[in-house]
Amino acid sequence: MSGAPISPIRQPLVTGSKTYHQITEDLCGPTEKAPSKAWVIAFLISVAFLSLGIACILWTIWKGIGSWNLNRTIGWGWDITNFVWWIGIGHAGTLISAILLLFRQKWRTGVNRAAEAMTIFAVLCAALFPGIHVGRMWVVYFFFPYPNTRGPLWPNFNSPLLWDLFAISTYFTISLLFWYTGLVPDFATVRDRAKGFRRKLYNLLSFGWTGSAKHWQRWESLSLVLAGIATPLVLSVHTIVSFDFATSVIPGWHTTIFPPYFVAGAIFSGFAMVQTLMLITRKVLNLQDYITLEHIESMNKVILLTGTIVGVAYLTELFIAWYSGYVYEQFAFFNRAFGPYWWAYFGMMSCNLLIPQVFWWKKYRRSIVITFAMSIFVNIGMWFERFVIIATTLARDYLPSSWSWYVPTFVEVGIFLGTLGIFFTLYLIFTRVAPVVAIAEIKHILKSSGDQYASGHAEKHRTGQSLVVEDHHH
Repeated sequence: MSGAPISPIRQPLVTGSKTYHQITEDLCGPTEKAPSKAWVIAFLISVAFLSLGIACILWTIWKGIGSWNLNRTIGWGWDITNFVWWIGIGHAGTLISAILLLFRQKWRTGVNRAAEAMTIFAVLCAALFPGIHVGRMWVVYFFFPYPNTRGPLWPNFNSPLLWDLFAISTYFTISLLFWYTGLVPDFATVRDRAKGFRRKLYNLLSFGWTGSAKHWQRWESLSLVLAGIATPLVLSVHTIVSFDFATSVIPGWHTTIFPPYFVAGAIFSGFAMVQTLMLITRKVLNLQDYITLEHIESMNKVILLTGTIVGVAYLTELFIAWYSGYVYEQFAFFNRAFGPYWWAYFGMMSCNLLIPQVFWWKKYRRSIVITFAMSIFVNIGMWFERFVIIATTLARDYLPSSWSWYVPTFVEVGIFLGTLGIFFTLYLIFTRVAPVVAIAEIKHILKSSGDQYASGHAEKHRTGQSLVVEDHHH
């Protein structure tokens, strides 16, 4: 059979003409070998930041919230800014895993495992801030709707802060189940290669997985069910976080564009953080054959799309403020752009709206250096966005006599650095305990996306040569 027209072959998602055995060796290797010098250095830096954060949290508990620079006007400062920022970062994991699984997108397989882990760790970092901002932490259980016999202490179900509690706890639970379900077959693979105590530990973690047809059938069914549950949560969680602002009556916050705007921004920042982690991980752990330029380009397309949506939201806000004729709304946006925090506003617009537009060009979407730089810029810009929404709106309200200026104290900065330490410490431990790339899912797509035939003959096809397939009869 020769000379037949063949449809264009996409670049393979697994390069290097890998065999199943090579995939197992490459992906299990980091969990079995001694850590590299780069890993040890990164871990020590992360633990140092974590220690600083713990010290600042203990200082806050000992001294009280007065150790922060909150004042009569700005009751929300870096704490809620960082809370919303971390929740946003936690969005990409479930999106990559759940929605792309339901749409059968094969490029998710190289990055979904690390993205799911990132979700879990980011939500833990986010949950820290409301916990220490309630003032009297020993009554933090007032958040929960528990029965009591001490009078009307039921939570206020009209409060979006309570909605946050339900949305984020549900999101965390489903994301954790989804992440662990995907890990079970890979834990069994590591178990079969391990000895002694490690074998017993991974046997416990894999729940006695044998790889039988019944186990695979149940595993796939459970994955689809959890993906179906998680998909609406991607939209609901940051929508409810946006209600913290949108349900108020403060100019600049009381707007119906916040829910879709926050969701798009969350996916935008989440994908950027995935890019940051995956580019470092593929280099340090030598996973270039599994996290390829195809994965990077696909994620950059999502970043470009969501960044453009966020940019449209920025411009829509400005237009609506002008069109409303409401002087307080107009002043809120004038103050953002030309008030004392103008640098944060223009930093936000530059990093989120202008700089990502370079991804319209394919060579930049496939550039490692530019992609890494963009991922850093996007996360800086999204942090500025949350700071602009919170600090600049509150700093100048209706009465000039109550205007104030907010600068964080070393305690607030230290807590934020501590959450970065928590995040990267957990992620680095994760890379030592579990395969960063899903072994079972990579093997599943190998024959359709990265086998020797596709990778070895793609160049011949592009130059117009016919492909000949010979049947060997034995």
